[in-house]
Amino acid sequence: MDVPFELHVALRYLLAKRKQAFISVISLISTLGVTVGVMATIIALALMTGLQQELRDRILGSNAHVYVFKQTGYTDERAEVEKMIKLPHVVGAAPAMHGMGLASVATRSSAIQIKGIDPQLEPNVTDIGHALKSGSIAALAPSGPEDRDGILLGKDLAAELGVGVGDSISILTPEGTLSPMGMMPVPRRLRVAGTFSLGLYEFDTTYGFVSLDTARRLLGRDTTEYIQLRLDDIFLAPEIARNIPNLLGPDYVANDWSDQNKPLFSALALEKIAVSLAISLIVMVAALNIVASLILLVMEKNRDIAILKTMGASARSVTTIFMLQGLIIGIIGTLAGAIGGVGISRILDRYQLIRVPVDVYQVTHLPFTVLARDFTFVVIAAVLICFFATIYPSRQAAKLDPAQALRYE
Repeated sequence: MDVPFELHVALRYLLAKRKQAFISVISLISTLGVTVGVMATIIALALMTGLQQELRDRILGSNAHVYVFKQTGYTDERAEVEKMIKLPHVVGAAPAMHGMGLASVATRSSAIQIKGIDPQLEPNVTDIGHALKSGSIAALAPSGPEDRDGILLGKDLAAELGVGVGDSISILTPEGTLSPMGMMPVPRRLRVAGTFSLGLYEFDTTYGFVSLDTARRLLGRDTTEYIQLRLDDIFLAPEIARNIPNLLGPDYVANDWSDQNKPLFSALALEKIAVSLAISLIVMVAALNIVASLILLVMEKNRDIAILKTMGASARSVTTIFMLQGLIIGIIGTLAGAIGGVGISRILDRYQLIRVPVDVYQVTHLPFTVLARDFTFVVIAAVLICFFATIYPSRQAAKLDPAQALRYE
């Protein structure tokens, strides 16, 4: 196979032993710089992408995709559910209500967020059915006239209260009974019907699920607060939420999961950009090393360049030789960094090597996910940076005057 003249000379310059070992060291450092820069950028992007996806999956497993509210409240939630399940892209609907309370057992107590659910429909919109650690959703209903209403507790909340399935807890809510002293909160006893772990620290440490009838009695409300919707495509949630008033009427308003968690995902996206730009400076430094390496090489190869020109090599050919040499350094460094970045990311993710406090980051370990889009962008950007770094020294080599270079030879 015939190798182009310019590529042949460029490879000879890279592989042949030089009189100035210092130039070879700079070339090696340039290659390592590109490798480290590309590797670090891919790992950083994989970390931010993995964290975004992990948090998104956990949030969507604990929450519905769209929440639909009605100004007058829902009095016949079953009919509303039947109406909303027919909307485009809706695959599940369930009524719910929410309130605050205080859970206590003997000398232990903890704030609790009470969520009233329909035990039959809730698994259609959240992952509560798969998140159960003990007990069952069906056990929320009392088994007989003498049995108490049930409650599902987050596993960490149950551990904090020291209770398990079958134990009783006391729930105190702002809603109470009228007395000569005014409205007095009255504690109500509930039976622990099970425990769950949805993977989010907020849910596992503060949430308790009860049936809608129980929630109405605890919170003193006659109507259901909202209807939860699950979609076949989570990214259609903003559009569906905007169209709810047009589809159901002006009395209905809705918001979606992305709107509720907008500050979190906006911060993660901004951090991803900032981290990527900061680490990209490593590639810039490596590109400057390539510039220095090529400038020194041009100084060393003055005589060779002059001979090539006297033998008929054009200025364009000389430029191409040194551009190819710098580009080869950049490509080798980029490929090595890309392979290393993907390999390290997969190892860190598979073996969960970086553990973090779950109460701070909502996850037990740092996840790493390499997207094809991010990988391609980093590789192309690194090669382009290295290519542009070769332009100046290559043009300087092409401007060399053979007569001046060979005068004292």
